[in-house]
Amino acid sequence: MILWLWLCWGFSTSAGQPDSELMARYLEEKLMADYSIMEEVARRVPRQAKFLQRLETRPRMSEFTVRSTIISRYAFTTVSCTMVNSGSEAREGVFEMQIPAPAFISNFTMSIGNKTYYGEVTGKEKKHSSDDKARQMKPPSPADGRENGYETFKASVFIPRKMQARFLLHYEELLQRRLGKYEYTVSIRPQQLVGRLRVEVNILENSGIVSLEVPPLRNSKHKGNGKVEGDVSPPPSTVVGHTKTLAKVTFNPSVVEQTRIARNGILGDFIIRYDVNRELSVGDIQILNGYFVHYFAPTDLPPLPKNVVFVLDSSASMVGTKLKQTKEALFTILQDLRPEDHFNIIGFSNRIKVWQQDQLVPVTPNNIRDAKKYIHNMSPTGGTNINSALQTGAKLLNDYIAQNDIDARSVSLIIFLTDGRPTVGETQSSKILSNTKDAIHDKFCLFTIGIGNDVDHKLLERMALENCGMTRHFQEDEDAASHLKGFYDEIGTPLLSDIRVDYPEDNVEQVTQNFFPNYFNGSEIVIAGKLINHTSDSLHVEVTASNSKKYILLKTDVAIDLPSRNDIRGVPGLEDGKGDKNYIERAWSYLTIKELLKSRLKSNDNREKDYLMEKAKSMALTYNFVTPFTVLKMKEAGLHSEPPQEEFVSPSTDGIGEKLQSLQGHKAPPGIRRQEDKQRIRISKTSADGDPHFVIDFPSSKFSVCFNIDGEPGDILRLVSDHKESGVTVNGQLIGAPAPPNGHKKHRTYFSTITILSNKPQRSYLEITPKRIILDDGERLVLSCDRSAVVRSSSLEVSISANSNVTVTIRDTISFVILIHHYNKPAPYQRNHLGFYISNSKGLSSDSHGLLGQFLNHEVKLLQESLNTSHQQVGQNQTEALKPNSTNTLKVKGRLVPVVWKQRRIYNGQQEVDCWFAKNNADKLIDGSYKDYLASHPFDTGTTFGTINSL
Repeated sequence: MILWLWLCWGFSTSAGQPDSELMARYLEEKLMADYSIMEEVARRVPRQAKFLQRLETRPRMSEFTVRSTIISRYAFTTVSCTMVNSGSEAREGVFEMQIPAPAFISNFTMSIGNKTYYGEVTGKEKKHSSDDKARQMKPPSPADGRENGYETFKASVFIPRKMQARFLLHYEELLQRRLGKYEYTVSIRPQQLVGRLRVEVNILENSGIVSLEVPPLRNSKHKGNGKVEGDVSPPPSTVVGHTKTLAKVTFNPSVVEQTRIARNGILGDFIIRYDVNRELSVGDIQILNGYFVHYFAPTDLPPLPKNVVFVLDSSASMVGTKLKQTKEALFTILQDLRPEDHFNIIGFSNRIKVWQQDQLVPVTPNNIRDAKKYIHNMSPTGGTNINSALQTGAKLLNDYIAQNDIDARSVSLIIFLTDGRPTVGETQSSKILSNTKDAIHDKFCLFTIGIGNDVDHKLLERMALENCGMTRHFQEDEDAASHLKGFYDEIGTPLLSDIRVDYPEDNVEQVTQNFFPNYFNGSEIVIAGKLINHTSDSLHVEVTASNSKKYILLKTDVAIDLPSRNDIRGVPGLEDGKGDKNYIERAWSYLTIKELLKSRLKSNDNREKDYLMEKAKSMALTYNFVTPFTVLKMKEAGLHSEPPQEEFVSPSTDGIGEKLQSLQGHKAPPGIRRQEDKQRIRISKTSADGDPHFVIDFPSSKFSVCFNIDGEPGDILRLVSDHKESGVTVNGQLIGAPAPPNGHKKHRTYFSTITILSNKPQRSYLEITPKRIILDDGERLVLSCDRSAVVRSSSLEVSISANSNVTVTIRDTISFVILIHHYNKPAPYQRNHLGFYISNSKGLSSDSHGLLGQFLNHEVKLLQESLNTSHQQVGQNQTEALKPNSTNTLKVKGRLVPVVWKQRRIYNGQQEVDCWFAKNNADKLIDGSYKDYLASHPFDTGTTFGTINSL
């Protein structure tokens, strides 16, 4: 038996096959998969099907399965493929899988007949310098016009007749956030129709999943992929299910559905995009078993001004589509520049042409118009002088920064685009790199873009890395313009500059990169490290940065003991028992190795390069990663070993608080309710909602009391006042609206703002309106009410159900629910407003006050009054027997309050409440009059009538 295994940096093309041959294979697969369909399929197959089957030379792929678990942006992927040789002689079976270039292969196993082979990651032997140079001169070929491309894993083996081979490939990657979304991609290119094809992706994000989408299959040629122009629906047979923190996406096309997509078995890229809730302004910090990972992606910040120089290749090789696509993209990019930006354009071939000599011009309609004319008139000619073009661009930007009083917090950058290699002037890569680095001198960043197959990828990548930028590569196809625009969108909106993230030196070690020159909108900063102080119960984090308005300092302490939140028992890719199944540790190792590889690429010192290589190799061997310095060698496990089994365990959700056996809408486990968030929230009747109508529930007395407050627009009512004891105060501000026609009121009032203040254990406040929520606990955070989110701190939790409600929990003993009332087409007397409900009052003291708070720990007696008789106390079992038209009285703190029977609807009209109604603005029911409950401002914490305090 002969066995080959190799890694290919590029792509293999597959020749098309006759339709009759495909149909014959289709018949064979369907016969094996489901005998009952034989007659239906046979009617569509020519009589020579058996003859064509005998002509088939390669084994048939009976199963192709991709299963993935994404845990906090870190993806474990397992690919399983089974090939059957039904012929009368041994045939070569080729397993080929395109994996994302940033991913690391972590395991590979295959079984042929009764023999099993497993992959062992070993260090790569150092090659001679001449061989190394020859290898480096051959750049990897990006896949399918993808920005980062793929690497193709290929394993070839001869399969004995009438036997099958099974392949299991495992790889891991940390998903990158671009344009506000994480993107997970699976290449589905088995190169033949498959009887059982399935993709299953499970996502667990404790921060909460938002904006989950599955676009149509992506194919570089946009042919045969079943995509209709403008179609944004998921691929056929795709099922998506998700809760707040869990998501499951499956793609399971039948052979018929595969044929409709691509008859050659090259279906394309299956893509999942999503984002997560941003809980705290300092970021999302996850800790598990001595390791941490920190995700920082702030939003709602004003963009920084930009000083940008576009350096564009206009050499003869750009003729045709490439220059046309570049011009189209630049027209759009220029239109997106902001009024506070400054820019210039350089075109280069063997000559350097600067649009505006010795200056950057502001963004004005006239300058944008003239710039478009300049770009339109660019024509391809001459060679490619990369060195002089970059020197000119760097000098232009340096002189502008030095000679002008620019905004100290503005971001300066060069965007460089080419399709080839240097052919004029300085052509030696090492000289171009050193010249560029000297010219930029760490004053701004360089972003490089390569188009086509002739570009020097290594040169562009290293230029970007050495000058704090990024690089992208695009194929020359009909999507180049949108790719260019997409890359600019990634870097076109800088929000912060000079970001530094610090942790106590005596608490952490081996921390990955923690200083970043820029943060761009829609991206994410990721830092990981090891904890060394095992006695500390928290990790202190400080983030410093600049934005267009101010210097920012964010601080927080993160609890280290978070097993219920971050402990995931059983993740795919670690089935061999190595390691401790710590996904955060593996994310740290992944990031560390990536940084070592980048540092080695940037280094010019051979000793340093060797040191970095050995360090990266050692870590890769520890975590079983295939890298440029490690290889995968196959070993036979034994003649009678068991065939490889796909051990795939979904992530444990113990302690997360939300368990669902199925995310596709099937049966849920006992005790788990599948209602919407607003239906799951426990709401008491005690509330202030509507115009506003107040309801107080007395559970022990088995009745409710209600009243109205006819306030004035602008009044601020004190709803709960317990500042001295529990430290909690709730105030509600009224907004006015005209009264309905034929109504008895002169106007209506609603709650437009609810302010919740707390001073224990530390000062914080919440300001809630129908549109947004402001949380300030030392760090100001603005959240939109139209997006679901959860924000937690040591003593406060805010949970937003988009456009529905906000739940505020204080120290786990006090809970308020604020309903958000929106009108799509409001009548003149309607206003968007809020309703306030008390869900849990255990943490409020017996001395709490306010229009609602004064009744939380006091009982009210109900009396029935008959003519010419004294009051009689009514028992609990007699309450419902009282007639609505009888005269009844409440006894409240010795006061007698006449009441009448009423019915009220609360909680968006979903619940009807029978209550005893006190007239005249709750006269005698409440202490004093309603004017005694007017606060002077939203932050007034006064607890006695006429007293004003502020938090």
